[in-house]
Amino acid sequence: MIKERPLTEADEQLVRAAEEVIEKQYRFGKHHIGAAVRTSNGDIFTAVHLEANVGRIAVCAEAVVIGKAISEGAHEFDAIVAVAHPHPHEDIDHCWVVAPCGMCRELISDYGDNIDVILPYKGNVKKCNVMELLPEKYGSSD
Repeated sequence: MIKERPLTEADEQLVRAAEEVIEKQYRFGKHHIGAAVRTSNGDIFTAVHLEANVGRIAVCAEAVVIGKAISEGAHEFDAIVAVAHPHPHEDIDHCWVVAPCGMCRELISDYGDNIDVILPYKGNVKKCNVMELLPEKYGSSD
């Protein structure tokens, strides 16, 4: 069960960072999801997903941003969010928060079981602990 919590100003800043990176780097057919991760010391990293003609080899923005943060020396994470950018043919004029896919839920939890995930929930944007999105995680020792 998800114990949803409202967003803080720091969480809103994280959402804006994800929106900014995808608004700047959006490319139809290449990049339409942006992500931002906040480290436990408050640093924010951003990245976009990598689309591929063969869907199986596409790389989610959450994975890219975690890899980017780790490559820069960050190893402890506090919160993560992903946002989608509208395509030119869509009648939408703003980005929106999206929930992580199952593989990203696994990946995020591999890098910290106390990471908050910002996601749409019951018509609002909320946050919850990643383990609430992945009950009975594979490989869990509990």
